[in-house]
Amino acid sequence: MRQLRGQERVITANRQTSWAFADAFVAEDEALRWARDRAREAGLRSVSPGTGAALRLLAATTDAKAVAEIGTGTGVSGLYLLHGMRPDGVLTTVDPEPERQQFAREVFRAAGFAANRARFIPGRALDVLPRLADGGYDLMFCDGDRLESLDCLAESLRLLRPGGLVCFEGVFADGRTVDSAAQPAEVLRLRELLRAVRESQELMATLLPVGDGLLCAVRRG
Repeated sequence: MRQLRGQERVITANRQTSWAFADAFVAEDEALRWARDRAREAGLRSVSPGTGAALRLLAATTDAKAVAEIGTGTGVSGLYLLHGMRPDGVLTTVDPEPERQQFAREVFRAAGFAANRARFIPGRALDVLPRLADGGYDLMFCDGDRLESLDCLAESLRLLRPGGLVCFEGVFADGRTVDSAAQPAEVLRLRELLRAVRESQELMATLLPVGDGLLCAVRRG
């Protein structure tokens, strides 16, 4: 990469400052801070505030009643999704670790959400998703095993209603996705995912520079 000249360095610095400002734009409440602290203690990576705010906005924009989430974690992304969904909406969240889901259940309760607003399903995404209803979801949020990204995309296309949204978190992979150096299999799979979404005739896509990259696509009618 060629060395940046003075003006280019200023632009790059300004962009980084702007991205940091955008990511911290939305204040988080006590329940979200609790979930985020718990994730940090467990060594888990949760979505950034900017990514969470984008998910909340997308859920509200689609007037989402049924949302499926791959990767419950400690409930950070789930809280943002619930805040954006309709008051009668139900979040179906999948994670291979039941202990994490139990904590997320407590976090949702602490945030004031009734128990029937979330359905927790323990298990691997590719074991659970085939059991969910065709065309039954307004939004799919995928934050699971990157090696399963393409399979999760295929399942999402089946599960989403026309006009529904699918979102993948972490597609920048800390900058490795666009790094020309040799990369591990999970980064190569993310590149395949980006290519597949961009070239799909069934999807209208965009890539949002929030957090570690949020790939979003609408399923065409």
